[in-house]
Amino acid sequence: MSDFDVDEFLARPLTARVATDGPTVRPTWYLWEDGAFWVLSGPWSRLPERVRASPRLALTVDVCDPATGLVRQVVASGSAQLRPFDVPRGRRKLVRYLGPDESRWDPRFFRYLHDDPAERGTVWIRLAPTVLRAVDLSYAVSSSEAPPAG
Repeated sequence: MSDFDVDEFLARPLTARVATDGPTVRPTWYLWEDGAFWVLSGPWSRLPERVRASPRLALTVDVCDPATGLVRQVVASGSAQLRPFDVPRGRRKLVRYLGPDESRWDPRFFRYLHDDPAERGTVWIRLAPTVLRAVDLSYAVSSSEAPPAG
C-alpha cells in the first residue's frame, strides 16, 4: 500500500480535509484510532446533518514540504456514522493538537471535555474507510531547487 508507516503518519497532529456530497470540503482536526477517523462535530456545524442526509465521505491528510521534499498523502473514503461523543476519546484527540496541559488550552476546546456532550450536541463523525490509499511522493531537493528562505 505505501512505503511509509501510515499509522505513524496519521498519528501526527495534521489537518484533514473532509468532503461530503454537495460537494462541501472543510478542514478539520481528527483522531486516527482503531482503523477509523474520528472527527468532533455538533450543531455549530452542518457536517452532522450532511452525514445524516448522505453518509458518503472522502477525507485526505497530506504534507508537502518543498524545503525537504517530503510529500505524503493519505486519501480515504467510505460511509460515515454519527456516534455519541465520549470524553476519553475527545481528550486523546485534543491532547494531540493542543498538548497535555489543559490549563493552556483556549476555553472553547476545554469545554468539550467538561460540558455535557448531550446538552451541547457534541457528536463524533466516524469514518472507517472502505478505501484507504497512502502515497509517498517525496523527492530529493538539490541546493539549486530549494526555495528561497523567508
